[in-house]
Amino acid sequence: MRQLHLAASLLAAAVLAACGGGSTGPTIDTAVARGTLFANPPNQVPIPQANGTAVTKLEPLMFAAMLEAGSPGVTQITGTPKCAISTYYMKYATVGGANEATDATGAIMVPSGSDPACAGPRPVLLYAHGTTVEKSFNMANLRDNSEASLVAAMYAAQGYIVVAPNYAGYDTSSLSYHPYLNAEQQANDMIDSLRAARKAFATIGAADSGKLLIAGYSQGGHVAMATQRAMQVSYPTEFNVTALAGMSGPYAMALLGDAVFGGSPNAGGTVFMPMIATSWQKSYGGLYTSPNELYEDKYATGIESLIPSSTLTFSTLFSTGKLPALALFAKDSLPGPSSPAFAAFFGDGNLIKSSFRSTYLADAVKNPCNVNPAKPLDCTPANGFRKAGVKNDLRNYLPKVPVMLCGGNSDPTVFFASTQATAGYFQLNGLPAAALTVLDVDSAPTGATDPFAAAKVGFGMAKTATINAAIAAKTDPATAVAGVYHGGLVPPFCNAAARGFFAGALAR
Repeated sequence: MRQLHLAASLLAAAVLAACGGGSTGPTIDTAVARGTLFANPPNQVPIPQANGTAVTKLEPLMFAAMLEAGSPGVTQITGTPKCAISTYYMKYATVGGANEATDATGAIMVPSGSDPACAGPRPVLLYAHGTTVEKSFNMANLRDNSEASLVAAMYAAQGYIVVAPNYAGYDTSSLSYHPYLNAEQQANDMIDSLRAARKAFATIGAADSGKLLIAGYSQGGHVAMATQRAMQVSYPTEFNVTALAGMSGPYAMALLGDAVFGGSPNAGGTVFMPMIATSWQKSYGGLYTSPNELYEDKYATGIESLIPSSTLTFSTLFSTGKLPALALFAKDSLPGPSSPAFAAFFGDGNLIKSSFRSTYLADAVKNPCNVNPAKPLDCTPANGFRKAGVKNDLRNYLPKVPVMLCGGNSDPTVFFASTQATAGYFQLNGLPAAALTVLDVDSAPTGATDPFAAAKVGFGMAKTATINAAIAAKTDPATAVAGVYHGGLVPPFCNAAARGFFAGALAR
């Protein structure tokens, strides 16, 4: 059955690539070895324009106009595009969470132009995207994918070759689930996407300078760090990473899991919880024998195939009753919320059964983790969920490259405590101060020499604008800020800071 899926995927890749592969067509590789590029050259993606036309190369002025039309003033953050961008769509072989053979797709963005930043050998940025519930997510879609557009503006339009996988389980991948926050699998996926992209570089005019940068936001922050770890530990002779930038990532999974179950749920947790549980159950087993052990009966049926979805969005998951919007735990589940700020996550129509939560918490008391900040994973949980949390916690190695960790201190979705705990672990285990940059964009500049003053000031202005808009609309400003903090306010400023950090690393 797996071979049939892969054969169908190869055919799809061949058809797509043939649309833009030239008169002789692409070279098709039917191997299923990891990192195989199924069609070379990959398909060049036409980018639709507002006037109904489409272009295969996005020129700087055209891209600037497209960016400003979608978000006025955004080029003040991203910088005015310097380079034209050609985007390619690739399909490659990788593995799933249980090491099963599968496939995935992704984008390659290639800069070009007369500006010195756009010509000659260019650094490669391997980018990991954030959480999405929509199966159709595609980083090669610069017109309709806001994260792809931001990445293109921040990096490709400034002279970086960008390789951005969509991950197994998304787009046309034949995997029936997504191995969400499975550190080993997601690192394998990223590595395989880069291997495949490198096979295409010569055929699509991408001149690799040999400098490799890794970045990611939210889920992608975790994925980026897991990828750097895998390259350092398992593939030291194949990859030479120049620098790593993790942005708002859940690196400290064991810490965050215990916080959520302990009474401090995060915004969006009713979506993230089934994504995590399905991923880890299909990858390792042992979380439950039936979904009904974890979820209330009204949600349990079909929940393992709910996300990614071909029809539902984040909001319609709630409006259709597939998931509760806020109530992760029951109103009478004990212990209750750790503070009044988390009260909304305890209520009627909850997702997680109190019996499951009680079992989790009993194990946390008996087998505590995060006791010693220098050795936070020096623990032996018996609970399957907590075991998987420890397995996917990234506080178990020391990077050998310059690292930036960026985020916002009031993030309600991925708590900044994850960044602080991970940075603390690195410092306590000997990562030199000069090799670690920790940036809270939601803070005041430290002075005239603060290298990230622009990102901090810009974030403050955007936050103030959100507050003022809420006041004008007679809605609650705090709620308005919380609603866009993680997904809207932080990403552009952390990415801008990451680009500056990378420029410094490349100059060394």
